[in-house]
Amino acid sequence: LQRDAKGQYLFDLLCHHLNLLEKDYFGIRFVDPDKQRHWLEFTKSVVKQMRAQPPFTMCFRVKFYPTDPAALKEEITRYLVFLQIKRDLYHGRLLCKTSDAALLAAYILQAEIGDYDPGKHPEGYSSKFQFFPKHSEKLERKIAEIHKTELSGQTPATSELNFLRKAQTLETYGVDPHPCKDVSGNAAFLAFTPFGFVVLQGNKRVHFIKWNEVTKMKFEGKTFYLYVSQKEEKKIVLTYFAPTPEACKHLWKCGIENQAFYKLEKSSQVRTVSSSNLFFKGSRFRYSGRVAKEVMESSAKIKREPPEIHRAGLVPSRSCPSITHGPRLSSVPRTRRRAVHISIMEGLESLRDSAHSTPVRSASHGDAFAPHARGGRAESSERVAVIADEVYSPADSVLPTPVAEHSLELLLLARQLNGAPCSIEEEKESEAGTPTAAAEELGELRALCQGAGGLGGTQAEQVNKFVLSVLRLLLVTVGLLFVLLLLLIVLTESDLDTAFFRDIRQTPEFEQFHYQYFCPLRRWFACKIRSVVNLLIDT
Repeated sequence: LQRDAKGQYLFDLLCHHLNLLEKDYFGIRFVDPDKQRHWLEFTKSVVKQMRAQPPFTMCFRVKFYPTDPAALKEEITRYLVFLQIKRDLYHGRLLCKTSDAALLAAYILQAEIGDYDPGKHPEGYSSKFQFFPKHSEKLERKIAEIHKTELSGQTPATSELNFLRKAQTLETYGVDPHPCKDVSGNAAFLAFTPFGFVVLQGNKRVHFIKWNEVTKMKFEGKTFYLYVSQKEEKKIVLTYFAPTPEACKHLWKCGIENQAFYKLEKSSQVRTVSSSNLFFKGSRFRYSGRVAKEVMESSAKIKREPPEIHRAGLVPSRSCPSITHGPRLSSVPRTRRRAVHISIMEGLESLRDSAHSTPVRSASHGDAFAPHARGGRAESSERVAVIADEVYSPADSVLPTPVAEHSLELLLLARQLNGAPCSIEEEKESEAGTPTAAAEELGELRALCQGAGGLGGTQAEQVNKFVLSVLRLLLVTVGLLFVLLLLLIVLTESDLDTAFFRDIRQTPEFEQFHYQYFCPLRRWFACKIRSVVNLLIDT
């Protein structure tokens, strides 16, 4: 890449390589040296967004989950979304009950290995595959039973479509969790879905707020505020605390983008959003893409031969291995396995282990958007939606994954090229660390960018922000003084005889100021101006 290449150029290059037209649902994610995730901004230079030295490692991901993934126009798009949701299931982001988990895993099994064949699939064959962070024998038997008896004859495309239809009905569909704490100090996970704002605690969804009820989002430091306007003019403000200011800003930007994408009718309605107060500009951000309605209208106009999809012979992604290559969690030593379940963010516990849940509001996102969703189920505003049971309750694999050290990255890359599988914790600790050979697997994308990194520019950027804040404060102060001067001139020199001005002029304090200070000052200024004018005339 050239140093001034924009993010849009890199993204278009990748989508061309994938033969992908419905590209607005996807994005490029990277992790900075402080282990904070970011979405690559398409309107800015790629190199300037990086705080590390090249080569830069990035990941191709679904950024905006389709409201109805089964309604996507092209099979290639559905396949890429399928890979993303399969990855969400593997990392514990897509929480569901045992019955739903078994069906989803059976669909994956059917899509990747086809119909059950007694000669190829001996007893207990489903136990060799890793669909979730944790398995149980009962769940594995249920997966094999569904695969044998209910899915025979389904093609990979059909199985993937049925998988998407089922996943879309789950409460945590489209959840990209942000670890936070509530005002009581309890661990929680915030997420933005196609249907609204979600808060998860334990294995429950304690908040669901539709996009049309969200009136404003802002952040100050580590504090994130969500302003909600519900029926009967009821207004509430939800407050959460992120681990770092950078994490809070990332949460705010994700919220702004998701609300614009799913709520607005057209991209011309997008406005620049600021987290500012009167004196300081704060952060300003503007969503730069198309909105969901425009994307659907554009997809309907696609007319081309369906591109070929290469499902067979894919190199497995480290962060979401193919089920035929993924290692079982039981293959990892217990002492190392426990390290996987330690929260990356300080003070936050895993999603499953959080027992606190204070219901504020819970509502279903189903019927308005999802034709295949739960039909007539209505939730009380005081109920908590249970989204997973004790048998299947994934833990902290929903947490952000840190950047691997460079030496570990090269080691993992060498092992990958040599065909050696990585362990679970190595996969998790290097999600953004090592590229794979198959972009079609929705895995990692390595962009080898020529040019210097942005480490040196960070300090300069902070200094520039401080200088701009000081200048802005001075400008506001001068503006206020100018307004006061204009008001004083109006009071003393104008003939306006309104009641407000008359009352001020009749006060003893104003009369004393006018005759002892203002009139002499006015005569002094007039004398100086005449002297300057006469000097200019003489010259």
